[in-house]
Amino acid sequence: QVQLVESGGGLVQAGGSLRLSCAASGSIFPINVMGWYRQAPGKQRELVASISRGGSTNYADSVKGRFTISRDNAKNTVVLQMNSLKPEDTAVYYCNLKHLLTGEVYWGQGTQVTVSS
Repeated sequence: QVQLVESGGGLVQAGGSLRLSCAASGSIFPINVMGWYRQAPGKQRELVASISRGGSTNYADSVKGRFTISRDNAKNTVVLQMNSLKPEDTAVYYCNLKHLLTGEVYWGQGTQVTVSS
């Protein structure tokens, strides 16, 4: 089992910045991808950004150029730096870890991000 604990959500004005952090613990296999998803009210959960253990990244088009994902493999942490936030970024953000060889997926409890206009 893997446990994911997120921190860093909150309320910010449009144009502001927030930093989300996620710490993973438990039985973490080395071949994994960590990432952030978000779910706004009435919408499906969507990928925001992901990063492999080797550092390869993937971003949703809507956040490219504004958000940056990074990870520390030694500490099993992943960080999402969010700049130039927009009201449409308002959502619950979930940390995610996927073991690529087994397909197991783990989720954090979610952290609310609210961007006021």
